[in-house]
Amino acid sequence: MPVQVLLNIFIACLWMFLQDNISVLNFISGYIVGLFILLCTRRFFKDRFYVFTLAAIGKLFIIFIHELITSSMMVMKHVLRRKIEVTPGIFKVRTDLEGSLEVTLLSLLICLTPGSVVMELTSDSKELYIHGLNLPESKESVIKSISVFEKAIKDVTRK
Repeated sequence: MPVQVLLNIFIACLWMFLQDNISVLNFISGYIVGLFILLCTRRFFKDRFYVFTLAAIGKLFIIFIHELITSSMMVMKHVLRRKIEVTPGIFKVRTDLEGSLEVTLLSLLICLTPGSVVMELTSDSKELYIHGLNLPESKESVIKSISVFEKAIKDVTRK
């Protein structure tokens, strides 16, 4: 991916200098021309086209922002109650992600779900032990979030 980005910037600079007018508009048009050239020659690169990866990162970021806002509202709801009614507990969730990057990213994103914290991983990094603040609700929301996060993480990290 870095090679594609650098090549696209090189094509944009070359386009700008060949136009005899060094301006931002010429750089942007050269960048678009470079995207088209790289799109046509993407089969020669071993990685997937970097625009698709950037779009997947953007999608993961939007999911992250949505979960952040939702979890903040849920925690506010629990804090502002007169009487705190929680049933904490620990449950186990299995994941099909591979590699330390994917599992670490999933663990960090799970901590956004209201009242949930990843406590431990098994030695093969396939199962996570999660502490939930309000067990029946927490478990359901964490499992729902995990399926969304896993798909988005796979889109970013895999070809």
